[in-house]
Amino acid sequence: MTRRKKPSYIVRPDTEVLNRGFDPHLSVGSARPAVFRSSTYVFRTPESAERSFAIALGKVERAEGEEVDLIYSRMSHPNAEILEDQVVPLEPEGKSAAVFNSGMSALGTLFFTVLRPGNALVFTEPIYGGTHHFIRELLLPYGVRAIPVPAGDRGAMEDAVLSAKDLRLVLVETPANPTLTMTDIAAAAEACAKREERPILAVDNTFMGPVFQHPLALGADLAVYSATKYLAGFSDMLGGVVIGRDREIIRLLRGTRAMLGTILQPDECWLLDSRLPTVSLRMHRQSKNAERIVEGLRGHPRLERIHYPTCIEDREQRRIYEAQCDYPGAIFSIEVKGGKPGAFDFLRNLRVVKNAVSLGGVESLACHPASTTHSEMTPGEQAKSGVTPSLVRVSVGIEDWRDLLADVRHALEA
Repeated sequence: MTRRKKPSYIVRPDTEVLNRGFDPHLSVGSARPAVFRSSTYVFRTPESAERSFAIALGKVERAEGEEVDLIYSRMSHPNAEILEDQVVPLEPEGKSAAVFNSGMSALGTLFFTVLRPGNALVFTEPIYGGTHHFIRELLLPYGVRAIPVPAGDRGAMEDAVLSAKDLRLVLVETPANPTLTMTDIAAAAEACAKREERPILAVDNTFMGPVFQHPLALGADLAVYSATKYLAGFSDMLGGVVIGRDREIIRLLRGTRAMLGTILQPDECWLLDSRLPTVSLRMHRQSKNAERIVEGLRGHPRLERIHYPTCIEDREQRRIYEAQCDYPGAIFSIEVKGGKPGAFDFLRNLRVVKNAVSLGGVESLACHPASTTHSEMTPGEQAKSGVTPSLVRVSVGIEDWRDLLADVRHALEA
């Protein structure tokens, strides 16, 4: 049987995520990947077993195009390898990827791969509450110096990057969760490049998503995703993905992942792989819905402010958005008049939009960050970062936008 050759012409990401990294002839001819549930794998020969362990332990380099026997599913398995190949095209300039059993395990594995006691981490603030909690409760006691920088402050970012002693990692979350403040990825990359020993620049791209913003093309080394959100898209699984421009960094992450046991399991890899072809379709619908809803809320008497890229008034923030984002995305935040009681009344009166944390799913969700996702921050930290008592974050789904707008208006006026 003759196997089809790889096309000589350029294949675009929406096509490549359906075809890359999967050979039907290795799966009894199935058109899409099957689930391979196995904890251990049979070696072809004792020599191939020896070679596999030598490569897994980093003693030797894997040759270009070399087929290496699988060892044990804590290290890797067929579904992880297929998914890691197929997710790469979502990120232009991406060369390799590693998958994890949650977004936080992806970040945790990154932290413990790169950072050692005495090293410094520069990160933007506000940042996802789980990340903030991890830094405070694990990295600081571990001996890492964590240096927060206000999101969107280019000068503060450059000062922190150039002055930090023994800096190993810069973590940027843009837009910031939940204020949607933009941070200039290219400027952060330029600052990192000025150091003699360049730190790794990682961008948590979960909030904007892989379709509308491409950190690697802007100079970042790693793009980090909670695959639970837009990649999976249905609020029914957990997952994490790191895509990198440098295969060596991804190889190191996989090594730490094998020790920590943070790999994504075969069933979840299969499920996530089946969702990749619809990521762009879903996200475009969600972003367009959000744009229409925000436009319909402008000037509403019960709102103090709307946080969304199309509502940006600050000139520098607009410049950053236009330089690094293709579309405004599916998340907006509103500040409801009446402080925390006003925000709670709004959430209490929603009927179509569900009061829940998380984002990126096909259903619309709304939450109160100050008392939920960002409640670990002190009141002073919340005030400094713009996480006010009146702020509500909304993740827009694929429902009819007119129903969503009517629901939000009803909750504001009830």
